[in-house]
Amino acid sequence: MTLPTSVALYNQGCRLNQAETATLEQQLITQGIQVVDMHAHPEVVIVNTCTVTENGDADTRRLVSKIVRDNPKCSIALIGCQAQILKDQLLKLPNVKWVVGNANKLTITDLIQQPVDQPQLVVPKIERQSFVVETAAIDLRHTRANLKVQDGCDFYCSFCVIPFARGPARSRVFEDAIRDAVHLVSAGHRELVLTGINVGTYADGSKRFPDLIDTLCRIDGLKRLRISSIEPTTVDWNIIELMAAENPLCQYLHLPIQSGTDDILERMSRKYSVAEYVSFVNRAVQLVPDIGLGTDVIVGFPGETDQLFNQTAELLDSLPFSYFHVFSYSERLYARSSKQTDKISPAEIHRRSKVLRDMSQRKKSAFMTRHIGREVLVLFESEKRGWWTGLTENYIRVSVPSTETLENQLLPVVLTQIEGDRMIGSVVKQ
Repeated sequence: MTLPTSVALYNQGCRLNQAETATLEQQLITQGIQVVDMHAHPEVVIVNTCTVTENGDADTRRLVSKIVRDNPKCSIALIGCQAQILKDQLLKLPNVKWVVGNANKLTITDLIQQPVDQPQLVVPKIERQSFVVETAAIDLRHTRANLKVQDGCDFYCSFCVIPFARGPARSRVFEDAIRDAVHLVSAGHRELVLTGINVGTYADGSKRFPDLIDTLCRIDGLKRLRISSIEPTTVDWNIIELMAAENPLCQYLHLPIQSGTDDILERMSRKYSVAEYVSFVNRAVQLVPDIGLGTDVIVGFPGETDQLFNQTAELLDSLPFSYFHVFSYSERLYARSSKQTDKISPAEIHRRSKVLRDMSQRKKSAFMTRHIGREVLVLFESEKRGWWTGLTENYIRVSVPSTETLENQLLPVVLTQIEGDRMIGSVVKQ
């Protein structure tokens, strides 16, 4: 094959994947390769894959079929988590020339420039060692940038394949993370989102996650620093105290609970009890009353009886969440929960999921209702039909009408009403 002059990038899954895809885009631009959309018939398509659920696996197969159907001559690189777990299956898909695991995924921009006669499989073991990311993850498509500070996980929850896909917990070199953050802010990003697989376990030498946050908050020009999903047992109380103070750290936590019963939490190999989780949440809300609090919950884990599900639903309803993500349990390769025999039927999982999704919508509406009439700061991101949309620091999506360009501006807005999943407001004239 000839060396490519145009490449399309496609991202699946989490914010960590988004950060890595942004880095790949910057590498391609630096190397003089044109980054284009799928419809431009690129010579190579790089797909950063996800394997958290079986839906992610199926999405990749469907995506490859669509790419080949629309662009039969292109070559495809499948990288990341699915490549790490399902490498042999992926190599058999049509037009796939490279399957590259997580240890080497950021080298794919070099690999695609080397002539290949046969499909390449590059999936070595992931080693436990601190890392650097030499190319900044400047995001050309979003106002907020994801800053990768950690990778891998040692927790091995019984339902989770990620420790096998991402390898052991490891952290980014402290100075390298700060350097990248400065670069991102200099490039115009006003909000950074700290990303990783288990970010709260960050440790580089004597530096821990609170040290990283404290240093990042001191960067000139940074207006907001947001923590992505973080494990409950890894949140240092100093972080909550920082949220309550006047600094760029957003008053927002996404704190996965997964189940509202100790029985299922134990089966999941989670590291906290319901009482410990509830105590922490109530204490955090007492110190930061307007904190945006999200969570993840898995529905239909083996052994989740009607009684246990109802206990989970009652707990979720009682806690001050502003929303939650509901995941239908799916068996994953290598996950210990797949060996459990007391499975829940797909129909029942679907019914329970709807109950919790409806509840989440009510919780979100109640949280937004509390903010009607308030003046808040909104970082605007995108425009559609004369409406500009952005986020508050506690993760309320807000839209305002404007004929002026508001992209990447942090502006005061008075919130007036709720419309679906967002609030409507008006910009306060300066």
